[in-house]
Amino acid sequence: MSGKILVTYATRGGSTAGVAEAVGKTLSASGAQVDVLPMTEVRDLAPYKAVIAGSAIQGAKWLPEAMQFVRDHRMELSRTPFATFTVCMTMAMKNEQYRKGVTDWLEPVRALVRPVSEGFFAGELNLSKVPSLRKRLMFRVSILTG
Repeated sequence: MSGKILVTYATRGGSTAGVAEAVGKTLSASGAQVDVLPMTEVRDLAPYKAVIAGSAIQGAKWLPEAMQFVRDHRMELSRTPFATFTVCMTMAMKNEQYRKGVTDWLEPVRALVRPVSEGFFAGELNLSKVPSLRKRLMFRVSILTG
């Protein structure tokens, strides 16, 4: 095992990749060797002394490929310092109760592997990437009223 840290992510609109890059830069600035990779490109965790995994939220859940990554690497993650980050527009809402609820969406991950640390970020909403007019309107209303 080397001294490298893996920061890996699953994204839909790109915000989660941006958060992963920022985390990687912060760790590198403190002297750590860091690889930042999409989860779909990670095959082996043996080269890493720690793993930080993040996912966007869709339907109050981590993305399917993020959950598959955790399931596929469950044993290694349970023996390695493992932290998570979640990127979700709910974190941009004014209503604190909504923001507190986001932590519950990480329960399926915690049921597989207990993270040593968890981070939650609002990310960025690019409405042009939301598939339907109805969903775009729902996002706008929820952010404004939340």
